[in-house]
Amino acid sequence: MTDLLSSPRPLGDGTITHRPDWTWLPAGAVPTDDDLVRAARQAEQLFAEHGVTYGAHHADGDQQWRLDPQPVVVDEPEWARLDAALVQRAELLDAVLHDLYGSRRLLDDRILPPTTVLAHPGFLRAVDGLRLPGGRELVLTATDLVRDASGGWCVVADRTQAPSGAGYAMEDRRVTAQVLAPVYRQASIARLGPFFHALRKALREVAPPTAGEDPRAVLLSPGPGSETAFDQAYLASMLGLPLVEGSDLVVRAGRVHLQGIDGLEPVDVVLRRVDSDWCDPLDLRAGSRLGVPGLVHAVRQGSVSVVNPLGASVLENPALLGYLPRLARAVLDQDLTLASVPTWWCGEERALRHVLARLDQLVLKPVVHGPRSTTVLGWRLTAAEREQLAARIAAEPWRWVGQEHVGPSAESADATAGVATDRPGVSGVGPADLGPRAAVMRTFAVAHAGSYTVMAGGLARVADDHVVTSSAAGARAKDVWVLTSAPTAAVGALREDVEAGVARTAAYGISPRAAENLYWMGRYAERAEDGVRMLRAVADRWDDYHRTPDTAGGQALAVLLQTLTPAALPDGGQAAAARPDVEHVGPRVPALRDLLLDQRTPGSVARAVRRLGAAAATVRDQLSTDTFGPLARIERTLRDERTRVRTRQHSGELLDVGPLPPGSVTAGLRPTLDRVLESLLAISGIAAEGLTRDVGWHLLDAGRRLERAQRLVAVLKATLVEHRSAEVEDLLLESVLLATESAITYRRRHQSRTDVASVLDLLVHDRTNPRSLAFALDRLLVDLESVPAPHSAAQRDHLLHGVAGLVAELDTVVVGNEVSDDGRRVRLADALESMLWRLREASDEIERAHFARPAPSQALDDLWGSGYGEPDDGGAL
Repeated sequence: MTDLLSSPRPLGDGTITHRPDWTWLPAGAVPTDDDLVRAARQAEQLFAEHGVTYGAHHADGDQQWRLDPQPVVVDEPEWARLDAALVQRAELLDAVLHDLYGSRRLLDDRILPPTTVLAHPGFLRAVDGLRLPGGRELVLTATDLVRDASGGWCVVADRTQAPSGAGYAMEDRRVTAQVLAPVYRQASIARLGPFFHALRKALREVAPPTAGEDPRAVLLSPGPGSETAFDQAYLASMLGLPLVEGSDLVVRAGRVHLQGIDGLEPVDVVLRRVDSDWCDPLDLRAGSRLGVPGLVHAVRQGSVSVVNPLGASVLENPALLGYLPRLARAVLDQDLTLASVPTWWCGEERALRHVLARLDQLVLKPVVHGPRSTTVLGWRLTAAEREQLAARIAAEPWRWVGQEHVGPSAESADATAGVATDRPGVSGVGPADLGPRAAVMRTFAVAHAGSYTVMAGGLARVADDHVVTSSAAGARAKDVWVLTSAPTAAVGALREDVEAGVARTAAYGISPRAAENLYWMGRYAERAEDGVRMLRAVADRWDDYHRTPDTAGGQALAVLLQTLTPAALPDGGQAAAARPDVEHVGPRVPALRDLLLDQRTPGSVARAVRRLGAAAATVRDQLSTDTFGPLARIERTLRDERTRVRTRQHSGELLDVGPLPPGSVTAGLRPTLDRVLESLLAISGIAAEGLTRDVGWHLLDAGRRLERAQRLVAVLKATLVEHRSAEVEDLLLESVLLATESAITYRRRHQSRTDVASVLDLLVHDRTNPRSLAFALDRLLVDLESVPAPHSAAQRDHLLHGVAGLVAELDTVVVGNEVSDDGRRVRLADALESMLWRLREASDEIERAHFARPAPSQALDDLWGSGYGEPDDGGAL
């Protein structure tokens, strides 16, 4: 074994890394410190561009997944032994799970204390006796490993609830292979793909008999707010499964269905990332909005298989670790090959005395993690805190376990540590020397071909502290390389495996939730792009004319400023709350930077970009992975500009501005706008050329076209209705053409001065101009024709055809030249107002017709109570 953590070194930003043994590489191929620093920076950039996140939302994107590019390297003989041990462990856990929800012989014979199971909330009586087809109960399992003081592998936890991290492991491999390409090409490394092919086949094998030849599977997610949302979406994409939430599924006549926008579609297999007791508010946790009402009933009917089965989390009870050796002998008639960290369950009197006597040396864990019960490091407690903890444990001993703190000994800080943690120093307060950092390696196994297939690698996480946990701040991931002498599996064999698995089944439709997010993704993308173009036009006029408000240019500027925040721009079903007007002297001028950078400002580019990113993250499984690179660049550009502005403000270079900001208000604005627009155009191009023309694409495009139509009509209404002097109108028309990307076309066709009639003809009537209203309406109607529509869509179509009729009837020469006595183009104003009203109403009709979802069903009251807090976010790492 070539080890991790053998030689701690700084990464370049103060982070401690650990140099693996590179002796297996040819001479000259070993990466230098400069190579590794460069690889770390490249990896950070790639993860940002791929949109890889972990953890709860933080401001300014502080969710990024972080990678130490130096891998954990395991040689072939070492991995062969570990693979066999992990298969044995998975088979043991599967047999125990089968017994606990079956004959319960292990409890009757007291091989396993009944209280460890029956008092654990992971044991669900509602699913007792239910079985999965295929002969295995535990389909997917993960095992967390560390190195003990002797250098051997040691298990610290088994993950059976809804194991997470396989998607992160694959993404880590892809990025590591790119940033360490010279090293990766020199190595013969086992591939991760066979594990995912085995998982596809496993899902097929557990499908109920009612599924027929082509079982349909989905991945059930807690939603985009989950800590591991990226992992869930990535896994769904790799497996070819729809990523759904509880509200997307419904049980009818004892069978689970996906609520597509064109009707119900049967579901045969649910790969869940929602904790068991949150999966059904009727039979399990009342009030849960994450699950599917009636799911347990469908499982009882045998019409759906849930993976891992409901109730599998009982195996995550750390109290079981101490009993696994005798369970292996009783169930498998074998000795347990892979040892667990020494663990004592305090529910036994002898173990309780042992734990209480050594509180200052042990790790204390609750058998169930929750907001009020977390892991405690005994040596970090004061004497008074240890007394308080001892009292808590003595009052409810069955809720606690004590574990040895495994890792290299304090005396052998220079020894090869592997994946390990530090032990406390002699004083029991903590090591005087920091030594190697804490690290855990997660391995994965899936039921396949009568046994288990173990991922040839895994996911390691390293912290800058002595303990790494699922929420360790600053923890970095490491790829796990398993060296192999065997050739990579033939492409043909892998393709056959895919074709035989779930990925070959008929495609699902799209849920109302996913449809709504795609539609709003199109709207926010267009809103951000239009906002950038208008800001560029206004910034140019500002630089030229803000000092001369009485000139034609100053008057045109005043009009343009009023068009920056068109009224009634909804935000995904929630209208943007307008800021209250504040009394002021003279014309009120919006802060141009706020309209670009401030996410709280209604109508701002930053606000649209943020909501665009949120919508895209929710439907990641529907999008090209290339979408997230430009998104990340936009967010980084806006974040850098916000930082630059704050720095200048703190240094006193920028002053608070009154009604008329100084010329410096646009300093540096144009380059930022150009960079943002470049990335927005990349997103538009990816959507146009990189996505299949399915229902989801048509909804995304429909959102873009409707947004463009609404904003164009609003801009025309704000700028062209009032008749102004020829000089002012020339400047306004030129700005409108620039903001709508039609200036070059207009100049090519009209070499004389601009006039309202010809501009209206280009922007309203011209079907060859992709920025025109007629073009947007044509595309919008084509898109909606491709979306399955209920009868309620008749009003939607009537409104849109009404707008198209108004466009056809609009005589641009007449409405452009006809001016009333009060200086207004009244007929133009009436036509535009009528169009805008119909477009807004059509938007509401689209929402009602395609995205309306029934309110989630739930029990009226939680009869049994709930003492274990919130769900575990789909399996935290």
